Amino acid sequence: MNWQVSYALANVTKQIGSTAKHVEGELVRIITPEQPDVLAAISAADAIDAETVVRYMENHPDLDFLCGYRKTCIWHGEGIQILEDAGIGWGSFATLCSGAREGDANNASHKTYKFSYRLLGQYGPVTEVHREFDRICQVSLKSGSSVRIAMLADYEPTADAVRTLWGNFGPVEIVWNINPNGNPTPEAIGAGRELGCEVMKWDELKERLRTA
Repeated sequence: MNWQVSYALANVTKQIGSTAKHVEGELVRIITPEQPDVLAAISAADAIDAETVVRYMENHPDLDFLCGYRKTCIWHGEGIQILEDAGIGWGSFATLCSGAREGDANNASHKTYKFSYRLLGQYGPVTEVHREFDRICQVSLKSGSSVRIAMLADYEPTADAVRTLWGNFGPVEIVWNINPNGNPTPEAIGAGRELGCEVMKWDELKERLRTA
């Protein structure tokens, strides 16, 4: 049994009090009273792209949820779209646990970015949000301009966090600190300025998009 499956089986009961059973390989079945069973694949991949998603779906036609167990797992936008179109949930282990507990695992999306992604799409000046990665979006505006935005979930993003994001995903115009409880450090803002982007919270982002 793979290490990530062992951890998942052990932690489901701790997290939500459900029962988890190993089916085969990376597959587990989560059984929660008064909720549908969830057939989930527990992946240890560092990145999950469209090819990976298609392979899981072909191998497991009854799949309810694809879990990227590593906290550092990066999800590619095309893979996300395929899963959502097929009615398969995706995201972190915490997302899987919430989905199993609430009975909506098939529609669940990564908890870290779900609210912020929805907020972007519902903001008045925005006409389209194209998801390149779980945390990177190309946002089209009614003015005709577009902005590439990175979502950074750190409590207090540092200069290194901003530089690492830029290095991993390429240039962005805006780094949006989506954690509601913290603020980017002055060093993070300075690092963004050196790279050619702005580091900001939602209120600043709204104004930036409104006037772009």
